[in-house]
Amino acid sequence: MHPDDTPGAAAGSAGRVAEWLRAASAVTALTGAGISTDSGIPDFRGPQGVWTKDPQAAALSTIDTYLSDPEVRRRAWRSRRDHPAWAAEPNTGHRALADLERAGRLRAVITQNIDELHQRAGSDPARVIEVHGTMRWAQCLTCGIRTPMPEVLSRVDAGEEDPACLSCGGIQKSATISFGQALDPDVFGAAVHAARECDVFLAIGSSLTVDPAAGLCLEALNHGARLVVINAEPTPYDEVADAVLREPIGEVLPLLVRGAVTPGPP
Repeated sequence: MHPDDTPGAAAGSAGRVAEWLRAASAVTALTGAGISTDSGIPDFRGPQGVWTKDPQAAALSTIDTYLSDPEVRRRAWRSRRDHPAWAAEPNTGHRALADLERAGRLRAVITQNIDELHQRAGSDPARVIEVHGTMRWAQCLTCGIRTPMPEVLSRVDAGEEDPACLSCGGIQKSATISFGQALDPDVFGAAVHAARECDVFLAIGSSLTVDPAAGLCLEALNHGARLVVINAEPTPYDEVADAVLREPIGEVLPLLVRGAVTPGPP
């Protein structure tokens, strides 16, 4: 926390945040499902979230249930095939972060999302840290082999309800982190490093209720960064944030980036 700032702001000034971004030599962003809702991908815990509307849907993302219940796997494969991300396009929020990177200020995007929309918006894949993996690959839980997801989904379309690994016959799932699975230590280590080595940490579109990803906010604060929360709903980190912005992400993030990379007010 910086001595000239008031923590726990109920709202923040976009102009002030733009000034922080303009002065920063390194910015790290943590993005959650909220940044992709404008692309037509529903979030999980919001008022219209997937798990809010269908609490049983969370079982599809619980590893023990997935492994033990063939019906859960069959439902999961149908859900993967029909996922709105296949038709989604990057939105203004994704493109704003790519613009901030091109301006030389964005160090990394740590994303909880699995849709790869940051890369498709123009972010350097080497700077995108996918702590929860990607839906665009399938992985065998026995031998570890990865297969492009469209290849596996074509088998679902052909009538295989629970397509097994073609290499060893094991159970496959998307190459994502389910509840009950450990994060990849190398990937999360890179996320911690990016949080610790920035001047401004932007937490965008995340409920900040899922650890250890949410704890990256404290990693950034404890190493001297300003924390900016951009989210429609309150989060557990609002009280320690340097600024909290409630405006729609697709509107306020481009505004902040323009203010950061061009002279004058945003």
